Amino acid sequence: MTTLALAPTLARPIAGSRRSDATVGGKKASLRSSMRARAIASDTPNTTGSAPAAQKPSPFGQPGERRKLGDSDLMVSECCLGTMTWGKQNTEKEAHEQLNFAVGDSGVNFIDTAEMYPIPTEAGTQGLTDKYIGNWLKRGSTRREDIVLATKVSGRSERITWLPRENNETPRVTRKQIMESVEFSLQRLNTDYIDLLQIHWPDRYVPLFGAKSYDACNVRADDVGFDEQLEAFDALIRQGKVRHMGVSNETSWGICEFARLSKLSGMPKLISVQNSYSLLVRGQFEADLAEVCSPGNANVGLMAYSPLAGGSLSGKYLDAGAEGPKGARFTMFPGYMERFNRSLTKEAVSAYVAVARDYGMSPSALALAFVRSRWFVTSTIIGATSMEQLGENIEAFNCEITEECLADIDAVYKKFKDPTTD
Repeated sequence: MTTLALAPTLARPIAGSRRSDATVGGKKASLRSSMRARAIASDTPNTTGSAPAAQKPSPFGQPGERRKLGDSDLMVSECCLGTMTWGKQNTEKEAHEQLNFAVGDSGVNFIDTAEMYPIPTEAGTQGLTDKYIGNWLKRGSTRREDIVLATKVSGRSERITWLPRENNETPRVTRKQIMESVEFSLQRLNTDYIDLLQIHWPDRYVPLFGAKSYDACNVRADDVGFDEQLEAFDALIRQGKVRHMGVSNETSWGICEFARLSKLSGMPKLISVQNSYSLLVRGQFEADLAEVCSPGNANVGLMAYSPLAGGSLSGKYLDAGAEGPKGARFTMFPGYMERFNRSLTKEAVSAYVAVARDYGMSPSALALAFVRSRWFVTSTIIGATSMEQLGENIEAFNCEITEECLADIDAVYKKFKDPTTD
């Protein structure tokens, strides 16, 4: 197993009152008790809004604490290991080091990939991420049944022409293409089954990745129907190649339609949604999707991606100059995730960095602890290009946020509400 030297910390560091701090391992960690703003998932979901009963701590600590994913039997770690840099910014050796540390040393059991990875996607590297994971699984250091493996089939794209499709078809989520995608994914991942198959983005038109508001003029007449997509998942689950169905970059309308048709037809039920959620991207989920996905309604668990907003919430781009920090994502791929590197976004990041410093936390720890504290987040997807980053990100799952700290976060949010949206 890979070991990583980390500064010693309290068992559960708490971000609390500003001037009542004790120094631990060179970093400040408040000793004030916290009020956690979420109900920990269990076999019986908490739908009353009351505080959850005390639970037995995970033997792995907070990163490995298991939570029930939506209306399923999957128990996933609250920290999910993201993989999209493997094959582009990370070598296979580095990918395996991350897997060994996250899974073997930190208790993480949840891994997320996609057929188009690594990112930015291109023909020469497509599928490398899966192959790295498949080779790691083949080594057998961790039993396949101890891992919850999630992947994604690409949605409609006129630009991505290199995915393995018969006759080089434009990627769509037709029954035929979903079935084809799974066969290739199973081969690359060196496994017989996928625990969670997700639709990476809808086939139909929706505003994505910080785009402007929905415009009915952009609706297309040839969208793949929800029923056809469900039929593909139903067939794959019956064949034993997929266990559960999820979506990504989805709206409340899409989740409601899948839920309605599943109930009417008896076909597979949606259990998860993987959407962007962070200090910089909150509004859509908090004001709308949280109600739809709540245990008393659709009961769909959120897998929050980009909790550090492409790394911007670490604060590393604030003082790096025009060229940006060497080797960082926005520096290597100009224009990529540009919404997280705009001037207004940087103003918001600066304000959150100040809050983190007031509470003796790193900016990354504050951002990750905030996402984890939300009652509707089942698992937070983290990614890293170095073992130092990975260690810091995983360590953030040992932090709690107090009501005082949340109030300061909300004060910043009122001033900079979702600054990444056009």
